[in-house]
Amino acid sequence: MTVHFIGAGPGAYDLLTLRAVRLLESSPVCLYAGTYLDAQVLAHCPADARLVDTQHLNLDEITAVLVEAHAAGQDVARLCSGDPSIYSAVAEQARRLDAAGVPWDVTPGVPAYAATAAIIGRELTVPEVAQSVVLTRAQRDSTAMPATEQLSAFAATRATLVLHLAIRHTRRIAAELAEHYGENCPVVVGSLVSQPQQQILRGTLADIADQVEAAGLRQAAVILVGWALAAEDFVESHLYSSRVRPQPGPQTGTV
Repeated sequence: MTVHFIGAGPGAYDLLTLRAVRLLESSPVCLYAGTYLDAQVLAHCPADARLVDTQHLNLDEITAVLVEAHAAGQDVARLCSGDPSIYSAVAEQARRLDAAGVPWDVTPGVPAYAATAAIIGRELTVPEVAQSVVLTRAQRDSTAMPATEQLSAFAATRATLVLHLAIRHTRRIAAELAEHYGENCPVVVGSLVSQPQQQILRGTLADIADQVEAAGLRQAAVILVGWALAAEDFVESHLYSSRVRPQPGPQTGTV
């Protein structure tokens, strides 16, 4: 049988892909992190499904459940918040499953930063303002960041930054980023985006920490930073612009 790592999106039950819903409906075992998703997501599971909340389990305990289900001939839906390709611990779990001889696959989901951008109606890449998006995280009490991936190095590019696992360090991060983006740089914080408890904070690097602390945000939030979040006077992209395009030259008869 197979363990299906499924992107649960930002948590809303109707932001799952059709494939994700089909796998949930057909899997007798479902593992999920209760901290990050709306309980309605689990309504896609069979009525008699075994539901395991992983928020208080370590990787070895999670793996034990997956291996046990496989041995019993049961498919498993392993829900991951957002998209499994970033900060999902799929790599660690897959390594353990490979060692145990348990097959697995991955179904992508809607990442939280994309859901946040959709809520505020903003494109994160704006012509001649920002054409790159950097996905990164904060580090203090967690695993160390590679030496080549310091936040200051990313900030020096002035690309749009997406910060995961960083909400508890907002004040420190805002001060560091202000040196590169300026204190008035726009910031958006999305917490439990798409869920009934959703909170969206809009501010600047100068005041966002005060807003985060006033709202009491401690987890399940993503921080977007960059001038693309407030860009108004920008050029049109080449693909759709009304600029006069050069006409092709005369045919030469050669290739």
